[in-house]
Amino acid sequence: MARLPLGLLQPFVQVARLGNLSHAAAQANLTVSALSHQMRQLEERLGRRLFERGPRGVKLTIEGCRLLEVVGEHIEGIERALSAYDQRRDDALTLSASPGIMSSWLVPRLPRLVAAHPELELTLQSGSMLVNFEHEPVDAGLRYGRGEWASLHSERLFGEWIAPVAAPELIAQMSGTDPRDLSRWPLLGEPAPSTRWNDWFERFGGARPRRYVAQFDSLDALRHAALEGLGVALGRMVTSKSLIDAGRLHVLGNHYLRVEEAYWLVYPSRSREHRGLQSFREWLLGEAQDYCRQMSAFRPDDTTVG
Repeated sequence: MARLPLGLLQPFVQVARLGNLSHAAAQANLTVSALSHQMRQLEERLGRRLFERGPRGVKLTIEGCRLLEVVGEHIEGIERALSAYDQRRDDALTLSASPGIMSSWLVPRLPRLVAAHPELELTLQSGSMLVNFEHEPVDAGLRYGRGEWASLHSERLFGEWIAPVAAPELIAQMSGTDPRDLSRWPLLGEPAPSTRWNDWFERFGGARPRRYVAQFDSLDALRHAALEGLGVALGRMVTSKSLIDAGRLHVLGNHYLRVEEAYWLVYPSRSREHRGLQSFREWLLGEAQDYCRQMSAFRPDDTTVG
């Protein structure tokens, strides 16, 4: 057999990682047709079938698994070694964030970033899945959690409180019902494995509901259901404040619960010297400090839950 072109192994590893030709082609800046041709060429050169192709993607054959086991670690090692030499534009920054924090907190403040750094080209990626910084061309992210992300630099921005929120239409329908007695209100269940409603009733008392009006698998869908008046949601104040200020949601009662999770700027070590990130980080920390000062008069219940 003639010497195998090494240029076919890297796209093979990408396809094997992702199990999807379209996603792998996008990462490699190739058309799906071109990448598919490369994989067939590799199979022909080896005389082995490496993939089972189906309507939902591709799956490695036994021979494909053996090849990945042999070359995958070496290809990934080469990629990590060469990543330090990537020519990255100092005036371009790719940022990932969840839809809630991006739309309700970050985007309204971006005009000030543009005014302060007009040279910065910012690409925003919105999604609920955590970015894999080793495999995706993302420089930094905004995350909600406890700051415990291995191999990432994490800088705390601000904390979070939760409180029951409802649309004005639902409040009008429930006229005369004590907003402090949530057992008499239709409640919306949070995405699993959240236990925030249990934390709420444990702290402030009241009867837990036997069932929720509806249970949701995403916070975005939960927020929309609350806005439509379907029921009462436990709203995060950072991402709900703009809706509350606009009168589209109202806080029921006067209790707030502080949670241990907070909002963080996170980035891998490779991004530390990126000038675009340095400019964005300086601006973002200033915005976070201003936000904390604005919220200093807002002193909800100081109870922390796990």
